[in-house]
Amino acid sequence: MMYQRKSADRGYAEFGGWLKSMHTFSFADYYDPKFMGFRDLRVINQDWIAKASGFPTHPHRDMEIITYVLKGTVEHKDSLGNVGQIKAGEIQTMHAGTGMRHSEYNPSPTEELQLFQIWIMPDVNGAKPGYTQQSFTREQKLDQFKLIVSKDGREGSQMINQDVNLYASVFTEGHEQEFKLRPGRAAWLQLAEGELEVNGQVLKSGDGLAVEQEEVLKLKALKETEFLLFDLR
Repeated sequence: MMYQRKSADRGYAEFGGWLKSMHTFSFADYYDPKFMGFRDLRVINQDWIAKASGFPTHPHRDMEIITYVLKGTVEHKDSLGNVGQIKAGEIQTMHAGTGMRHSEYNPSPTEELQLFQIWIMPDVNGAKPGYTQQSFTREQKLDQFKLIVSKDGREGSQMINQDVNLYASVFTEGHEQEFKLRPGRAAWLQLAEGELEVNGQVLKSGDGLAVEQEEVLKLKALKETEFLLFDLR
């Protein structure tokens, strides 16, 4: 079973001219009972943040939060004392656990920031809060599935408190590759930019695809495509 979530069908929000956001699943004032998440995946927001703007300090609790930067730089500060800048190609991972506060800001005076903000339900509540960030190069993702997040941190990936494997890829035009799903597992594909054929369905920039009860995904890039693939329990 595969269900395509077209980019234009996502929820849309705009705040004060500094933020534009597309919501794959119900979030804040956008509510659709048919799209409350998928397996342990709760939020995928694609955000565009204007120059010299950002989210003021706000709290989170009992959530695994991943920020995948597509363009520009995000500046992060949190209540654990972490301060850093995450550039395109890098990710940050927060374990909100018992509670933490953070802010996200676009420090550039000239460049718009674009990112995916991803929330995953943890497998345990009340965990110790934590934060990490890491760079993954284009070459590491080129024409392959690069593991960037996992439960056990294997292959140099970021660890989270959930049995989810997150892969990042950049497929060049014409590249074909298969991804095999273990029995009982599901997948979500999220395109950032490009055009990708998956088991005969064509996805375009911003589209998502829910996959269940499939043994293998056959992917072909119809043009250069950057995307995320979630392997979910």
